[in-house]
Amino acid sequence: MKFTLSWLADHLDTDLTLDQLDEAMTMAGLEIEDIDNPADTLAAFTVAHVKAAEPHPDADRLRVCTVDTVDGEKQIVCGAPNAREGMTAIYAPLGTYIPGLDFALDKKPRKIRGVESQGMLCSVKEIEAGEDHDGIADLEGDWPVGTPAAKALGLDDAVIDFEVTPNRPDWLGVYGIARDLAAAGAGRLISKPVEPVKGQGACPIRIELDWPEACPVFAGRVIKGVKNGPSPDWMQARLKAIGINPKNLLVDVTNYVSFDRARPLHVYDVAKIGPVIRARKGAGEADTFEALDGETYTPAAHHCVIADDERCLGFGGVMGGAASGCTLETTDVFIESAWFDPAITRVTARETGIDSDAKYRFERGVDPESVRDGIELATALILDYGGGTASEVTVAGEAPARPDPVAFDPARVEKLLGLALGEDRIEDILVSLGFSIERGSPWTVSVPSWRRDVSQAADLIEEIARIAGYDQLPVIPFTRTAGERLEAPATELQNRVRAARRAAAMAGYDEAITWSFCRHDEADLFGGTGEGLKLANPISSELDVMRPSALVHLIKAVQKSADRGVADARYFEAGPIYLTDAPDGQRTVLAAVRPVHAGRDWRGVQAPDVFDAKADALAVLEAAGVAADNLQINAEARAWWHPGRSGVLRLGKNVLAEFGEIHPKVLKALDVDSRVLAFEVFLEAVPAARKKALKARPALNLPELNPVRRDFAFLAPADLASESLIRAVKGADKALIADVVLFDVYAGQGVPEGQVSLAVEVVLQPTDKTLTDKEIDAVSAQIVAAAGKAGAKLRG
Repeated sequence: MKFTLSWLADHLDTDLTLDQLDEAMTMAGLEIEDIDNPADTLAAFTVAHVKAAEPHPDADRLRVCTVDTVDGEKQIVCGAPNAREGMTAIYAPLGTYIPGLDFALDKKPRKIRGVESQGMLCSVKEIEAGEDHDGIADLEGDWPVGTPAAKALGLDDAVIDFEVTPNRPDWLGVYGIARDLAAAGAGRLISKPVEPVKGQGACPIRIELDWPEACPVFAGRVIKGVKNGPSPDWMQARLKAIGINPKNLLVDVTNYVSFDRARPLHVYDVAKIGPVIRARKGAGEADTFEALDGETYTPAAHHCVIADDERCLGFGGVMGGAASGCTLETTDVFIESAWFDPAITRVTARETGIDSDAKYRFERGVDPESVRDGIELATALILDYGGGTASEVTVAGEAPARPDPVAFDPARVEKLLGLALGEDRIEDILVSLGFSIERGSPWTVSVPSWRRDVSQAADLIEEIARIAGYDQLPVIPFTRTAGERLEAPATELQNRVRAARRAAAMAGYDEAITWSFCRHDEADLFGGTGEGLKLANPISSELDVMRPSALVHLIKAVQKSADRGVADARYFEAGPIYLTDAPDGQRTVLAAVRPVHAGRDWRGVQAPDVFDAKADALAVLEAAGVAADNLQINAEARAWWHPGRSGVLRLGKNVLAEFGEIHPKVLKALDVDSRVLAFEVFLEAVPAARKKALKARPALNLPELNPVRRDFAFLAPADLASESLIRAVKGADKALIADVVLFDVYAGQGVPEGQVSLAVEVVLQPTDKTLTDKEIDAVSAQIVAAAGKAGAKLRG
């Protein structure tokens, strides 16, 4: 939303400087994105008076001017044909950067054809303040020497651009901004009641509402005998400043009221419409029309259209049709001022791809009680600058009811905010924002029609904090008595997520934050979405369902990075996925992806594989509090994982993670070129940690006795998971066996068909005495026996 300082001054009486206004808006919650102040760009240029302009002694086209400037009397050589004695010009001192010419004047006087020049007289194009470059600027009016050029040119009106939050559609009008700034103490609100324009005779156009759910109230008025020409200069200047191209009086008035009061309007040429205007549902092909943007649209039955008896005239609240639009030849005009349902407006705009200022306002919720004020303001402007005779206003339907009153206990302000404001101050704040108060126990607070985001006491307390000033909230440090231990404020799941994120980052992954939505066909690749997870009103047709996996966007991000030259991008995300069978419909996961990419190195680099994905998943699980030795691994990953190159990590029947390579058909559907490794850890499935008494951590002591290492080679069925063998060997003697590592897998000559040779190293760690050969042999026999129970036998 953009507005100028002079525009704001129509509604706010303030003495604040631009910097102070910037601060006041920020503290009131209006987040400024940019301030464009032309006066800053033109600060070096000032008004000067040319006292004399004599011909150059050595150049026919040059003149030597004696100029009164802010720096005193200067001699300036000028080549402009209009340089003359007595004119008021724009002066640039030595060293000034000239933006239109893209160079800076020398810092010392320079001779031009033998005559010293001590500055420059500029055209408006040379300082990028206009297009005229036939000569130097010849300013009208009696401007004193040294006046800023921006002021003399009327370019000292700063333009402020700020972000409007979705819950504050009243900020889409300059008046609404002024109201909040006045409440915050930035000035006095200039509030003038809108004077109705007395009509002459009934409105000849009848309004009918065939779909009141989409358009519950519609006001209209005809003005006859209008002279539709250019709008006044002040209106054009304001519209241009905020990026709106002026067209003609009728169109400019509707745009002006829209930005001044957040009240969209539309105008129809009476000669091009029938005697009855109605808001109804679209009728498909029969309603096809060309809109003001030059595109042709076919309204669906769930789109609201405005139509007469013969044809569709446009989409209600989105965009009008070209056939009924006003031109310079229009003399009789019908003004529409209606209220359209935000949800229906949003669906219509999204499905048609139309983005208009009217749609932007209606989808957020225009004040329904501004219908009559909007039409009266527009009528007065049209009559003032275009003449004509206005009919009476006709209104069909009723504005939606105001939000319900809110029961409010003012004592909760201090309880929740720590601010002791007093009841009178609390009431002043709420009243200045448009609320009305009926004191009692509790108070009854009536909500204004433009604040449909307020529905509970907490909303009112938030408004009070905003206006009183967030910087006024007391800072109170946590206190504790001697010896008291403060528990971490985070929940166990939150701590688990933090630990998992750190582990993923330490494994070399970069954190990403992606959409919680995805496209329905992408969701189908990862198991699909259940009932209730399709969005009724998505922000984009590309994001129409809740994601069933966090891998969707991460995998696509790998391809996007590769397209931009990052071949080994690794990403992780911790966040929710959405499943109908999960508690509250969602689960918290940490997902990570990386391409199967081998870097280039003269020593050789091995490409990562499924075991790297498994190791990373185990690292995340261990950080989240899972003992890796207790996990079981099997190849039961779901359909989007590559069969034979993926697996799951379980704790009993509880699946804690899936890992491996993504299925080629999924990558093809997502337009991903390379193979991709991934894992997804289900953090809510991790068992809660048992609370233990705090003990001093023992010092790290190396074993006093040397470990004993023994290698075993077993023949096992080819489908036996190595993890099963390792687990069995570890369990042969838990007291002595410190570690078991698989170091070789072989299938080929010397190994029976259907079998595989698995070689493991077993580490025995004695504690109280050195092991004898007999004791080592006994443990070895236990290891062979345990392997046999797992389905493997010692290789001869």
